[in-house]
Amino acid sequence: MSMKLMVWREAEPITREQAAAVYRAARADPPAEPEVAEVAALVKELPGHAVAYSGHALITMAPEELDEVSNAAFALARQYGLVCYDPQRDLVHNLSPLGTDPETQLHTGDGMMVVNPDLGLVRDVLGTLSPQNPFAVLVTFGHHFIQVSPGYELEYKEGTLRTTLVTRLDEVRRAFDEYARGERGFLDRFEWTSD
Repeated sequence: MSMKLMVWREAEPITREQAAAVYRAARADPPAEPEVAEVAALVKELPGHAVAYSGHALITMAPEELDEVSNAAFALARQYGLVCYDPQRDLVHNLSPLGTDPETQLHTGDGMMVVNPDLGLVRDVLGTLSPQNPFAVLVTFGHHFIQVSPGYELEYKEGTLRTTLVTRLDEVRRAFDEYARGERGFLDRFEWTSD
């Protein structure tokens, strides 16, 4: 079964619902020459995977190439100023708002890896924790990370690994948002155990 992503240009961040509607509408049209230069450039960079749909590009990949192609697509979408929608996960990758460190990476237990993710994507990913997606982590390699697993076991490492159990998803989302923004208020709000 192939996996798909769609990219296009948007003036402002959009919701998952808006992205899903754009995806459905674009898929109803036949493939066509791209009308947007950035879409055309992305299609050229993903030969054999990207097909133009007027103002959109549909990227298709086999499961065994999912990590490589999707990570390239996310990076190219950011480079060309395009929104990227993942219909399988029902997640939209907007261009903003971003965290403070452009080297931060979002990794998930179901194989997603996005460099410098937008804060809306991070928020939405945290709502997908499940046995099929057993963790989400924001990491700045060589410095620190924040990670959560289903049941909301939260880990933070900056030198020492600290662990706590959080009871509500909104608190996990708040901690990840603070981490991405370079704030550390979550360290004072929770009681941590250290290794």
